[in-house]
Formats: sequence, C-alpha cells, structure tokens
Amino acid sequence: MKEDNITRINLDGRELILIGTAHVSRQSAEQVKEVIEAERPDSVCIELDEQRYQSVMDSNKWKETDIFKVIKEKKATLLLMNLAISSFQNRLAKQFEIKPGQEMIQGIESAKETGANLVLADRNIQITFSRIWHNLGWLGKGQLLTSVFFSIFSRETISEEELEKMKSQDTLNAVLAEFTESFPKLKTPLIDERDQYLAQKIKEAPGKKVVAVLGAAHVPGITKEIHKEHDLVGLAQTPPKSVVPKILGWIIPVLLITIVAYTFIANPTAGFDQALSWILWTGTTAAIGAAIAFGHPLAILSAFIAAPITTLHPLIASGWVSGIVQAYYRRPNIGDFETLSEDVFTVKGFWHNKVTRILLVVVLTNLVGSLGAFIGGADVIRLFFKNF
Repeated sequence: MKEDNITRINLDGRELILIGTAHVSRQSAEQVKEVIEAERPDSVCIELDEQRYQSVMDSNKWKETDIFKVIKEKKATLLLMNLAISSFQNRLAKQFEIKPGQEMIQGIESAKETGANLVLADRNIQITFSRIWHNLGWLGKGQLLTSVFFSIFSRETISEEELEKMKSQDTLNAVLAEFTESFPKLKTPLIDERDQYLAQKIKEAPGKKVVAVLGAAHVPGITKEIHKEHDLVGLAQTPPKSVVPKILGWIIPVLLITIVAYTFIANPTAGFDQALSWILWTGTTAAIGAAIAFGHPLAILSAFIAAPITTLHPLIASGWVSGIVQAYYRRPNIGDFETLSEDVFTVKGFWHNKVTRILLVVVLTNLVGSLGAFIGGADVIRLFFKNF
C-alpha cells in the first residue's frame, strides 16, 4: 500500500491515520478505499458537516429549500457563496470527468462496508462563512464576492500539474487563495480554526484506530493541533456582533432625518432637494442592483420604492423586499432545483436559474444600494452646509 499523502500519528496508545486528499482527484478516492479496507479502523472521520453530508446522501435535498425562509433568515449571501464554491468544484470535476467529493463519498461507503463508525468531523460551513464575513468590512465583503465569482467563472482549464498542487488546498481555500493574501486574518476562520475543530473531532472519535479523510491543506495543521485540547462549542459559535455597528446603524439614520427635517423647517426648498437626492440615490442604485440580477420588473420597482425607507432602518434591507417580490412572481419549481448543480457552473446558468436569480436579486440590491446610501447621505450633508 502506497504511503503517499498518508500521515500516521500515535496518540495515547491510539493510531490516527490521516489521508491528505484532493477533493477532485480520482486517485484520492481510490487511496481512501485502499487504506480503509487494509486498516479496518474503528472509526472513519470525513471532512464534512451534517449539512454537506445530507447533500451528499440526498441529491434531492435542494428541492426542500424554502427560499422565503432563506431570505427572512438573512442567509441569501451565505447560500449564494455556498453555491458558488460548489460550482468551482463542479468545474474541476467536469474537466477531469470525476464526481466532486468522491473521496468523501468513498469514505462514507468504505466505513459502512467495514463496519466502522462514521464521524462528521468538519465545522458547519455556514459557521465558517459567518466567521469569515465577520472579519470583513463593507469594502472587503464586496471584494470577497468579486474574487469568488471571478475565480468560479474563469474559462481557464486546469492542468494535471495544477490539480496536484491543489492537494495542498481544499476547495474553499483554492477559491479564496489570492484573497487571503490581501486579507491575512481570514486564514484564522478559514484554515486555523477548522484545523483545530477537525483535530479535536478526530481525537474524540471512538476506537483504537481512526482513519481521517481530509483535504491535504489541513493535514499539517491537524498534525500540530491534535496534541492540544480545543473547545468545539466555542469554535462552532457564530461570532458576537459588535455593538458599534448597531449604534451607528441607528445614529446615522436619526442624524440624517434630523438634518433633513431641520432643513425643511428653515428652508423648504433645500429640504426638498435633500429628500429628493436621498430618494434618487438610494432608490436608483438599489433598482440598478436588482436590474443587474435581471429581476422581475416589480422586484426592480420594489427595490426603488423600499430603498429610501429601508436604508434608514437597520433591521430591514431593500434586498429582502425585492427578493421576496422576485420569489413571489418567479417562484422556483422542482426543475430549477434539479438543474441547480449544473446551472451554477456558468454565468448564464447562474442568472437563468430561478433559485440563484432570487439570491442575486437580494445580494446585488443590497450591495449596490449600499453604495447609493453612502453617496446619498453625503449629498444630504453637502446640501445642508451649502444652504447654511
């Protein structure tokens, strides 16, 4: 049996065998099968969380998605990012005619065949995205979305040599590799914390012999972290939100409303100009965002109407309004969910599928509309000082 990409660790009288894999490598899947059958471990750990495991085991899981619930729970951006990452993986798998995540599927099947305990060892991907998102400012979030989408929809093919290099990264790392160079602190939630989480789950797996199927990027970190104790509960928590944005979220709208109200009293014409500027900047940019997503005409109109109001309320976003309108008039059907995995493979498919179209309406309305709120607020202040 080849020992390439295999790390053996003896810990407190137990043997832990780490298999470093590439998530789109046929050889990796074959090696997983070979190792598990030869070692007959008590437990097999795989780099999946419950959500991704259910997706692997039930390819029809997408059909149960409640798109209205996704919007209301403010998970549209996270779901869109998740789909984007999947499309990158599917592009590689399609190029090399292999099933994405085959090594994880093989780990599941081999665990069942050998009677080993199956351990889902990775942290929930939405927690990881939330902790990444938490470390970014408004500009960084825009750059992250841009970076991910440009990486995904690149038409460049990947050579076998480059594929082998990807064995040092997992799919999420590969998409965000360049971005993490610009934002080094993203390495903590993306790699370091997951190394700690995976290491603790592997260490806690039952039995004397444990095989872990992992993206090769995590093997060096896990090898180091497995000798330490880590708090799984703490690592799995969504980061607490700072009170500063909440306070500013109320202070800035109140300040703008106060400025406009005062101007109206002192100079009605100038007050009207301020209000008009705010409405046009916020409404137009939000509508442009919905239009870029090819939203339904009423979704675009709702974005324009809602933005001047929602931008003054920290708990409501114009994208949620336009997204719900889009979902109402262009409700996804079973066919949209059935073709989702293929549609996210191309730019055209992303905009054509009703599911991703709704997510794009939400995200782009909010993103472009935020720019309008910034410009509109600055113009309100400019007009105030100009007249007083």
